[in-house]
Amino acid sequence: MASPNTGQRQYEPIPEQSTLVGRILGFCIYNKLVVGLVTLLIVAAGVYVAPFDWDFAWFPRNPVAVDAIPDIGENQQIVFTEWPGRSPGDVEDQITYPLTTALLGIPDIKTIRSTSMFGFSSIYIIFKDFSFYEKLVQGKDFYWTRSRVLEKLSSLPAGTLPTGVQPTLGPDATALGQIFWYTLEGRDPHGKATGGWDLEELRTIQDWQVRLALRSASGVSEAASVGGFVREYQIDVDPDAMRAYGVGIDEVYEAVRRSNIDVGAQTIELNRVEYLIRGVGFIKRAEDIADSVIKTHENVPILVRHVAKVVLGPEPRRGALDKQGAEAVGGVVVARYGANPLAVIKNVKKVIAELEPALPAKAVVTDPAVTTADIRRFALEHGFEAYDGPGLNQPAWLQYLRRTPPSSWPAWLTRSQVAIVPFYDRTGLIYETLGTLNDALYEEILVTVIVIIIMVMHLRSSIMISSVMPLAVLGCFIAMKAFNIDANVVSLAGIAIAIGTIVDMGIVICENILKHLDEDPPDMPRAQVIHRAAAEVGGAILSAVASTIISFIPVFFMTGPEGKLFKPLAFTKTFALMASIVVALTIIPPAAHLVFFPRRINSRYLRTIFYGCLVAAALLLALAFSWLVAVVIAGFAFYQLFKGRIPPRMNALVPYAANVVVLLAVGLLLTMHWEPLGPQKGLIRNLLFVGGLIGGLMALVLLFERLYPRILGWCLDHKVAFLSLPAMLLLLGAVIWLGFERVFAFVPGALRGNSLWSAGVHTFPGLGKEFMPSLDEGSFLYMPTTAAHASIGEALDV
Repeated sequence: MASPNTGQRQYEPIPEQSTLVGRILGFCIYNKLVVGLVTLLIVAAGVYVAPFDWDFAWFPRNPVAVDAIPDIGENQQIVFTEWPGRSPGDVEDQITYPLTTALLGIPDIKTIRSTSMFGFSSIYIIFKDFSFYEKLVQGKDFYWTRSRVLEKLSSLPAGTLPTGVQPTLGPDATALGQIFWYTLEGRDPHGKATGGWDLEELRTIQDWQVRLALRSASGVSEAASVGGFVREYQIDVDPDAMRAYGVGIDEVYEAVRRSNIDVGAQTIELNRVEYLIRGVGFIKRAEDIADSVIKTHENVPILVRHVAKVVLGPEPRRGALDKQGAEAVGGVVVARYGANPLAVIKNVKKVIAELEPALPAKAVVTDPAVTTADIRRFALEHGFEAYDGPGLNQPAWLQYLRRTPPSSWPAWLTRSQVAIVPFYDRTGLIYETLGTLNDALYEEILVTVIVIIIMVMHLRSSIMISSVMPLAVLGCFIAMKAFNIDANVVSLAGIAIAIGTIVDMGIVICENILKHLDEDPPDMPRAQVIHRAAAEVGGAILSAVASTIISFIPVFFMTGPEGKLFKPLAFTKTFALMASIVVALTIIPPAAHLVFFPRRINSRYLRTIFYGCLVAAALLLALAFSWLVAVVIAGFAFYQLFKGRIPPRMNALVPYAANVVVLLAVGLLLTMHWEPLGPQKGLIRNLLFVGGLIGGLMALVLLFERLYPRILGWCLDHKVAFLSLPAMLLLLGAVIWLGFERVFAFVPGALRGNSLWSAGVHTFPGLGKEFMPSLDEGSFLYMPTTAAHASIGEALDV
């Protein structure tokens, strides 16, 4: 490969430059335009799929699915069957057992569990975890199992289930699908809770308006209703009247069933015009059922009202919803399998915002001291009737409230609008999960800049190395989207763990490049120097990272819940390390050539325009993001503009002064974002703590680096004494992990009765074991348990 600097002294190539890594490095160094375009593509694709809630109106986004915790549940499908009024024993014998035996023939079933309750049966079909080959080649996934269950249910032999019983398949969701809970409440124009709505009204609004609207939101699998009373027509028969009229209960049942039907009767022609004839039997009121004909006796119709009383009443219920000690009506939104929970919640909230203005409203009298006469008098003064039957004349009162400003309403009257009030929203927990990674990345970049400036005293290197981290993370997001890995607290932890290794690769390459630039003759082509320096360490970096990646291979073969829990971490750590290798070997070397040896702008006019635009960009940055970063950029631009007018001695001190200024600016940014002592301690104390902490650690590192030859010589001369230290640390770690008693189990029982043994056992009991880490959502879960035969009233009292 020829160097573009043919007039300069040529470098003697080293063997590493002829390897695959060396050839890749050479291509990237001499083809910077291609590398720059690929970098821009990676940045654009990474921003396109990044899980953070970045709102770019001008840039479309399709983020990685985000949730708080990984879904470690089984591949499960639920078959639900209702048989009202039947005992659990009958349900078990005639519903659960026949269905379970029929469903056993479905392929790839792991186990089947069932529950028989009063009036319904639930069957849980758990499938095995499919391998990557089965998913990719055979197409076996969550929806494949649903199709197999539906095929089996549709092909059940006649007589398997009782007449009229129809099993249904549960929603296409998992156990973590419940992402949003809400209640329906009456609110006044100021957003305060008001009464005026009973549980039956709210449940009707929930079933026929809210639930159907929320089901239309993208990504929603099910919107279920909870609490309140479901309205139904109740027919209370009179046995004596039935005996007198000679009517049986089956005749009453058939009469009611036939009454709610519209019947077509062809057409009739009158005056050359055809008219459609139909019998309208749709029931709208309880009186329509009461007027239904059971039969005729001597040409006299016997109606339902003659033998029964028809009323509106609540359906028998098996559960209730309680909020702050009072019954409430609400619902739960379940996200579809594979959908992005954060996006689904946003879609649900968008539907709620569109739906709420159309929900019912009513006029409510809030002051119990106001009499009926006062209300009638007020209504007559404004030209309408106050009451319509036992309740307020709602159309007239609402019309008055709409045309009158709220400031003119009487103190005892308000407008109560049904509102959807969330009481569980996973958005907050998801944003906290994303904020953890966002804060870690930001603080890691700032700490990296500080450490590199102190260690290398080279500002351009520190900025260039710090850019490796966000590029590698964006590349990791691209891989997560391609392999359908959700962003959650475990998968994002893999990225956070890999951050240190990502920075190390950039430091190794940059430090070797700077070393070669200092040691090699100045007439050597700079591109060849950088190529040789990067090739020297490129193979070692690749081997070091490859060994880390290979060590995670066993995690990819884990199965069951533990595999679902830890595989995302292994995937993201591997993606981040692979992306960091690509960035370190393909972007840092050409970037070093550009940053360390920028092309000079010979035209004074062009230089003025360029750095003037840089100052303007700094001002915009100050308004949009950080004034501190903007001051540093503006200072750099002003220095480049007036560099020719600065004395040579001062020019020689400018790089050191720039390092100090940037060091202080980055330290201030880190302090303002981190605030380790808390905001109440003030900026100065936090800044002193951060400076002391980082400065102290760096002082120890520099001291160790200077004393390392002496320390190494002493260790080699006193091998036994030195090796005793790691042996003691290994023993202490085992005692802390496994426990004092387990590690020293070989000690005879006669020696265990002393105070030393007792102190060791109590001080080092061993680390606890827990499958799932504790997750603090900032809320408490109160779950009282009652006896199985406790009534709903008793459960609500508890």
